[in-house]
Amino acid sequence: MRFNLTLVTQQNAAIIPVNYPYPVSAAIYKIIARADGAYATFLHEQGYRQEGSLKSFKLFTFSDIRTPFKITGDRLRLTTQHAELEVCFHLPRAAENFIKGLFMQQQLDIADKKSKARFDIQSVESLPDPLQAHKPQEIINILLRPLSPVVAGLPNEKGNYDFLSPEDIRFTESLVYNWRSKIIACYDESTASSALLMMEVIPAKLPFKSRLITIKAGAPEETKIRGWMNFGVKVMGEKRFAELLLNAGTGIYNSQGMGCLEVVID
Repeated sequence: MRFNLTLVTQQNAAIIPVNYPYPVSAAIYKIIARADGAYATFLHEQGYRQEGSLKSFKLFTFSDIRTPFKITGDRLRLTTQHAELEVCFHLPRAAENFIKGLFMQQQLDIADKKSKARFDIQSVESLPDPLQAHKPQEIINILLRPLSPVVAGLPNEKGNYDFLSPEDIRFTESLVYNWRSKIIACYDESTASSALLMMEVIPAKLPFKSRLITIKAGAPEETKIRGWMNFGVKVMGEKRFAELLLNAGTGIYNSQGMGCLEVVID
């Protein structure tokens, strides 16, 4: 399920960090925790865990913030008091009103050690399911595009990731591997191993664009990741698996706002 949040700040020329995804993720956790501590704890400490593995998935993601701004060093100075944010959760449709209610009349703080901007959530709009015309196990072909940077990586000997660009053949291989891992977490290994999954990068008119994002900036756990924009992803798979991809994101670091996707409508 997907929601569009309309945000309003009372500050003129509000300032947020360039590396705002981690503060936004933290703010979303706080909103969930205020209403349902058990669910927030599940997301934060466990997620959807693959049996026999330490790997888990939060199965939510969010888009880049949509608002005009000017870049000043490592800050974004907003030129309007309004912004929009798309938030996606992989949950049963029956939970839609519950999740929508969590965000109604709440505040979202985007802050780090240098600056803080407080936004009121003015409205929460449930977005239509672009795949609703299809049956759960129907094989579909769709074109997707990123609403936030897509991060694909291969673990290296140091326990970190070697990040891949869309020009690398391993980029889509990594995305499909991650997609299959999410299916294992939500269904089972047999379902995932037999699933027909295909991805193809479709270059846009503009060149691929990379973004270096810092997670937990200034903290001992600081991590730098590299994501990519300006391309499409042609996807083939069962509708229920494509829905998982749309709701939970593609690639890694989804709960930090990476890999949020939307369907391209012809």
